[in-house]
Parts: sequence; structure tokens; C-alpha cells
Amino acid sequence: MEYLNGVNALTLVFIAVLLFAIAYRVYGIYLANRVLRLNALNVTPAVEFADGHDYVKTNKNVLFGHHFAAIAAAGPLVGPVLAAQFGYLPGTLWILIGCVLGGGVHDMVVLFASVRHRGESLASIARKEIGKTIGMITGIAVLFILILTLAGLSLACVSAMHEASWSLFTVIITMPIAIVMGLIMRYRKGSVMFASVLGGLLLVAGIIGGHNLMRNEWLNQAFHWDVNTISVALALYGFVASVLPIWFLLVPRDYLSTYLKIGTILMLAVGIFFVHPTLEMPALTNFIHGGGPVIGGPVLPFIFIVIACGAISGFHAVIATGTTPKMLANEKEILFVGYGAMLVEGFVALMALIAACTLVPGDYFAINTPVASYPSFLAANPHLGTVDLPHFIDRIGIDLHGRTGGAVSLAVGMAHIFDRIPFMDDVMAYWYNFAIMFEAVFILTAIDAGTRVGRFFLQEMLGSVLPRFNDKNWLPGFLISSFLFTFSWGYLVYTGNVSSIWPLFGISNQLLAACGLIVCTTMLIRMNRGKYALCAAIPGIFMALITFWAGYLQVRDIYLPQEQYLLACLAVVAMLLMLLVFIGAFRKWYQLLQIKKLSIDYYGESVKEQVER
Repeated sequence: MEYLNGVNALTLVFIAVLLFAIAYRVYGIYLANRVLRLNALNVTPAVEFADGHDYVKTNKNVLFGHHFAAIAAAGPLVGPVLAAQFGYLPGTLWILIGCVLGGGVHDMVVLFASVRHRGESLASIARKEIGKTIGMITGIAVLFILILTLAGLSLACVSAMHEASWSLFTVIITMPIAIVMGLIMRYRKGSVMFASVLGGLLLVAGIIGGHNLMRNEWLNQAFHWDVNTISVALALYGFVASVLPIWFLLVPRDYLSTYLKIGTILMLAVGIFFVHPTLEMPALTNFIHGGGPVIGGPVLPFIFIVIACGAISGFHAVIATGTTPKMLANEKEILFVGYGAMLVEGFVALMALIAACTLVPGDYFAINTPVASYPSFLAANPHLGTVDLPHFIDRIGIDLHGRTGGAVSLAVGMAHIFDRIPFMDDVMAYWYNFAIMFEAVFILTAIDAGTRVGRFFLQEMLGSVLPRFNDKNWLPGFLISSFLFTFSWGYLVYTGNVSSIWPLFGISNQLLAACGLIVCTTMLIRMNRGKYALCAAIPGIFMALITFWAGYLQVRDIYLPQEQYLLACLAVVAMLLMLLVFIGAFRKWYQLLQIKKLSIDYYGESVKEQVER
């Protein structure tokens, strides 16, 4: 493996661009035309149930922005950075392969299923395709997993912004900017371009002006929030964003952040092109067998749960059966919105991995190892001492030791690359805070969209007991649902930490991805897609098996020895719920295939042959 060390980062960028372009033009179109058979003549839920609040026909470029911003939360940024503990090679392979054959397929198939089921949730689809009991279990499991997912994403944001006034200010200003954009696009016809340019200019002004504003002692203290304050503020933000009209904050914020995200990633790619950085992290580290300070388990199977978003993610199923199908104007756009957004997210994940791996290993581990355990880690690994970290601390003005969660090490890596571009050598602090805002915007867009979708799920479930909750226009109903859901994940954020919650988030997230693929495979079998259903079934079964394996190891080797019994129970409950769903789905597959076999035996020909005849 020595010949794989010291690779130029530009090589990985070229490989990713080439692979993803071919995948979209070949496999993506194959999925659209052969597997799903998308039809532009079908009326979408956004048109059929248009209400101006949740069901809103949306321009495909704006919808791509919303969908990408909603799915591309902390996962494609934080997960690859944490996985850098194992070396750059495992994460790179999983991102490239998983995104093309797993994540892209998952997002397309689930979005297609929701559109055909009138924009309904994954639980509702499972109820109709498999059975009422499985639908109810799926609803409970999805709600449970969504709570863990939002908690995991939020903790990464907390780690980056606490006691960092400038970083916090740059994140907060994105909210009023998004509201102004939303009002312009809502009430001024044909103003999307104007709103976009205005939003971009205000963002740049906020980042640059924030540095000078934070020199004021009063303002600096006003934005100098501790961990608990930020935890509460995130929950309050999720609640407010989930009850506001979708066009007021969520859509313009997602649209704005999409340009920010894609623009930043392209800037990072350009920076890599100019700088030609070498990957300082080896292809494989000594922690591939386990015992690392960031992720305690071995590279197999933990690489598949640490890198979720960016390869394949169950959280995408929540968005693809939540807000996106209610905004899709044309069924043919599923390819662009579903598969296209997933490939872009995969590229984002690879850029994050590259940025982290350009750091010297000692600096990377100093940032991502908790302060309390760093001395013992350094004693056991004396060759992993810091090299450039004191220089980074001096240039940025923040103590970077022990800022776990991946967000800070990614920001430092990005700032390190940008800082080496010609004429950019004196603005590292600006690049660092820009990178923090870039990451936080990813997370916040997932929080508002995820909380809104969680409210949909909870209203559906409460509506089966109290019918009044089925009325989407009943104000107390969605206020109560939003509060209960927000409180659930907010409590975990307030009391948890990244090292304990992130693996649990990964397990839950990947089980949900397997659930989405397996449930939608049932629909494809019912629609007589035959062998084409394997495109969804194979990655679904693979993810189910690999995640159960990782979950078992996490509970046995990490949670129980560390007496983290609550987290162990949550992991076991998530796995048991999903196991019941999978068993129900496999039974339905067998029944559908038997019916098809009996039909062939009776008529002496297949359904396809009958249609052709």
C-alpha cells in the first residue's frame, strides 16, 4: 500500500468528475427509462393538490436547490472527515461506488414512489404496498430514526459554533437574507435571478463585515454562545422553521445555500487545481482494525455507517417522501432532482475527505480527539504530534484543540488549501469562518426540512388516533406536532455528544436507507418491473446486512463496555423495528412473485408477453 501514499488530491477529483458524469448519462438514464419508466404526462401531487403552503409547483432548478440543500446536511461533510481516521482510501472507494449504485438509486426510487403515491410518506407507502401493520411499524421506525438523525446533525453544528462569535454571526445572518429572498421571489414575478444575486452579495458582505463587527466588545459577547445556548437555539430554530410557510424561509434558504454550497465546492476544486495538495493522510492508517480516537470500531463495517450522506443515506428518503414530491412539477424531473443531486452530494463528500486528508495526521487527530483523552492518545502514538496546528491557531484566533465532530477539521483543511492560493495568504481567518458558515448552512437546511417532515409523520400517526390531526390546516395540530418532534431531538442534542451520537445516527440512517430501497422494491415488483427491481433490491439488502453487523459491534464493543445503556437500547430498538419491516417486505415479495408465477403457469406466458400479444 506504500505506493498509494502521497497521492496528489487532483487525481481523485478527476476520477470523481469522470465517474459521476458517466453514471448520470448512462446509469441514471437507464433507471429513468427502464426501471422507473418516468412519464411527463402523469400529473404530480404539486399540481393535483396545489395549496400554496406545502404543495407548491416549483421551478426544477429551484427544486434541485431545495432538494440538494435538504439532503446535503452535515453527513457529506462530517462523515468523510471522521472516516479519514482510517486513511483516505476506504472513504474514497465507498463514496464513489456507493453514490452511483446505492445513493442515486435510492433517491430516485423513493422520490418516484412518493410521487406515484400522491406525495405521501414512506410509512404510508409501506402501508399500501406491504400492509397496515408494517406501515405502522415503518412510521414509528422512521420517526424514531429521524429524531436520532437530526440530533446527530445538530451536534456537529454545535461543536463548530460554540464560543466562536464571528462564526455564529455569519450563520445567523443567512436567516434574514433568506426571508428577504423568499418575499422577493413570492411577490415579484420573474425575480429569481435578482433575488439570487442580492442574496449572494449580502452573504459576502456579512462574512467580511462580521469580522469588523465582532471587534466590538458588546457585539462579540452577544454572539459568544456556549454549547447549551446553541443547543437550545437550534431546537427553537427547527420549530419556527417547520411551522412557517414553505416559501417564506425553507425554499429561499435552501436555494441560497445551494449556490453557496456548490460554489464553495467548485472553489475548493479550483483551489486543489492551483495548489495540487498532497494527501498527507496515508491510504490506510493503523486504526483500520479499530481503537481509533474518532471512531472506535474497525473500518469494516464502520466505513459504511460513518459515511452515510455522500454515499447512501436514509435521511434522503425523508426528504424524498416529504417536501420534494410536493413541489415536483414534472415526473421526468426525478432524474435531475433525485439522481443528479445525489451525485453532486457525492462530489461534496469527496471534497470534504480531501480537505481533511491534506492535514498532517497529527494535526487532524489533535483537533478530533477530546481534550481529556488527548494526552493518553499522544502517549500511545508519539509519532502523531502536532505540526502546523499552532500556526493555524495563531492565524485563525481560536483554540482548535479537541473541537471534535469533524466540522472544525474540515474548515481548517479548506482554509489551509485556500490560504495557499496565490494572493490569498493573509486571509486564513476569513476562509475558516466562511467554511464554518458553509458547513452550518448545510446542517440548518436539513434541520428545518427534517423537522417539517417529522411534523408530517407525527401528524399522520396522531391522526390515526385523533382524526382532527389529519386536518393539515388545523393550527393547534401542526403546532403540537412540531413541538413534540422538536423537543425529542433537541433533548438529545442538549444532553449528548458527537462521539456517542454519530455512530448511532449512522446505524439508524443506513437502516432507513435499506428500508426505503426494500419498501420501494415491493412497489417495483407489483408494477411488474421484473429483473429491473434488482437495481433497488441488491443495494437495499446489502445495506441491511452491513448495518446490522455494524450495529451489533457498536453495541457489544463500545456502548455496553462504556456503560452507555441508553444508547445501546436505542440502537437495539432501531434494529428490531427495521428487522420487522424487512421481514414483512420479504414476505410480500414472495407473495407477489408467487402470484406472477401462477399467472405464467396458468396462461403459459408472462405478463409482458400478454401485453405484447
